[in-house]
Formats: sequence, structure tokens, C-alpha cells
Amino acid sequence: MTIFLGCGFGAKYREGGGVLSVPLQWMLGLRRLKQDAIWLELLPATNDPRADQARIDNFQRQLRAHRLAGRYCLLYQSPASDTHDLSGMRCVGMSKQTLLDRLAGPNALLNLSYSIHPPLLLQFERKILCDLDPSEIFYWMTKLEMGQSYHDEFWTIGLNLHGRDCQLPKSSLRWKTFYPLADTKLLQRRLRSATPKFTTIGQWYWSGAVEVNGKFPDLSKKFAFERYLDLPKRIPDAHFELGMNIAADDPERARLQERGWHIVDPHRVARSPKLYRRYMAGALAEFTAIKGVDVAWRTGWVSDRAAAFLAMGRPVITEDTGAEKYLPPESGFCFVASIGDAETAVKKVLRDWPRLSKQARASAIEVFDSAKNLRKILDL
Repeated sequence: MTIFLGCGFGAKYREGGGVLSVPLQWMLGLRRLKQDAIWLELLPATNDPRADQARIDNFQRQLRAHRLAGRYCLLYQSPASDTHDLSGMRCVGMSKQTLLDRLAGPNALLNLSYSIHPPLLLQFERKILCDLDPSEIFYWMTKLEMGQSYHDEFWTIGLNLHGRDCQLPKSSLRWKTFYPLADTKLLQRRLRSATPKFTTIGQWYWSGAVEVNGKFPDLSKKFAFERYLDLPKRIPDAHFELGMNIAADDPERARLQERGWHIVDPHRVARSPKLYRRYMAGALAEFTAIKGVDVAWRTGWVSDRAAAFLAMGRPVITEDTGAEKYLPPESGFCFVASIGDAETAVKKVLRDWPRLSKQARASAIEVFDSAKNLRKILDL
């Protein structure tokens, strides 16, 4: 059987090593399970063909670097459309005829975040929707067709979906839950970094929209971090850094620096999966805040980035979305709800890093390992 990994976000964000790392964990897990796996990447055309070709070249280069040459088919769609018709796409990395031959045999599609749409979607034998952002996809499923009519199985990283305190919009679908994937063979525990750095990587601004009680709350990191901005002043022995896309002339950069935060460009320090891993390994731990809707709705969401930090032996200080009860007692996470909690957690990491690092790595192997989660999803 051929297992297709359907993705529509890995190639188009050329500078996003962390973004490309998400489907990479799935492919490496499938390889460890000795599955006949093909990465099926959709790349919609833009108005800049040269930039599109640079994205294609980068995608191929990154897959070769991880020994995945010959294991992918990039579908370049011009013009871009939400309708995915294979006849109007150019295949890169695998010929269209070879792809059609694979589709004619036994196969299954792991469709990440509803990346592959009809009519192409209907050509797969077993169609599995894998949700990576429960608050947004569950909300928009109440408004739009987002694959609920076309898949055979539905899986979400909203670990608390069936919890009594979960406030996600109700769904008639039979959802199952899985943990975000970290390939614990690729992501190895690293030695303690020389700098007592606490960091995270992401987008400072966010344009996503989810309605809560008739309002559309701010889902940005900018808003989520507001209550923690004085943390550097409270713990001068720690180095607090943000790998966020904040322009040099953006007043936010100056405001954060005045509060003691160091800002680095994620397109420089994490522009490839290798650099992304190196950057995380240079920290003692991750410190991050979560978009409010996941906390308020108790979705049980945990980030792929957190799983990667844990796999490298880096504890994670973050807010609880309802996921804590689905994790081991010694999970490598320190869950916080206030700046006081965060101060206590940071001091704990500074004081007891070797033990917490071992806990983080053990948790990644036990809970987040890519092969273990894929075996569950595919029922192997």
C-alpha cells in the first residue's frame, strides 16, 4: 500500500524551516515504519514564476537533505484554485503517470489540514483528515465545507475534544485524537546550551478569525504575550528571546526590547529545518504563550514545535489548553497561567535543568514519537 502525505503549506513558505519541519516529522515516521510513503505537496502558483521556481528548488533541496529524494511529488498548480484537478497540474519529482499508477493501487491519504481538495481527493482509496489547528478548523467547519463530506476518517490534535470542559463547536463527525509528531530519531537530546536562553519561534501578528460569543478575539502572539512582557525584568539571570517576524522599523520591536526581550529574525535563524533544529537546541527551554481561543475553549492543543523542543531535551513553559491531563505526570511541560507562574517555572528550569531535560526527552519518546502516533492513525 502507498501512503500519501498530503500537504499544502510546506513548499510555499520558503523561509519557514519550522513549517516544513511539521510534515517532515510525518514522513520520517513513515520511513521508520518502513511504509511506501510519498510526500504529495501542493504548490499554488503566484504572480511571480521565478519566486515559485525558487520555492520548488528549495523544497527539493530540503527533501534531498533528509534522504527523501524520490519520495515526493510536488503538484504545481497554475492558475491557483481551491479546486484540485490533477489534469491542470505539473508534477515535480515524480511523473504524472507514476503518480496515477500509484493511485490505481491500494493507497491511503493522510491529508494534513485539508490540504488536498476534490476532485483529486476523491481518487484516494482511504482518506484521512488530520487536523493540526482544532480551534480554527472546528469553527470554520460550522461555516464552510472543509473536507467533512469527503473523508473516511477524522483525526485531531485537539486532545481534549471529548472532555467535558471542551468548548469547541460541536461536530457530528467521529473524531479521534492524536499527539503532534516528533521524530525522535531525527530529534535527539542535545547538551545543555551555554546561554540560559528561553525562546520560541512564530508569527507575532496573526490574521486568523474565530468568533467567540459574537466577537472575534485577537489570536496573535502579540496579544497572548502581553501579560508576560515583564518577565525579563523579574529574572535577570535568564535570556529571553523571540524568533518573530517583526520588522526593524516596527515600534513593537523597540517596545519589546525596552522590556528586556531580544528579537531575532526567524527567516535567518530558522529558514531551513536544520537551522530550525539548531536554533531550538541553543535554548534551555521554550517559553511561549498560546492564542486565547485554545485556552478559553480548552481544545487540548499542543504545538508541533513544543514536541520538537521536548525531543531535544528542552522543557516547555506554556499555557494549558486542557492538554495537561493527557500527558505523563513528568511530561517536560511547565504549565502557567500568569506571570508569577512563569517566573516560578523559569527559575525551576534554571535550577533543575538536567532532570527536566531528561523528563522532556522521555515524554517525547513515550507520547509524541512520530512512528508511534502514525501506527495508531493508520492502524498498523
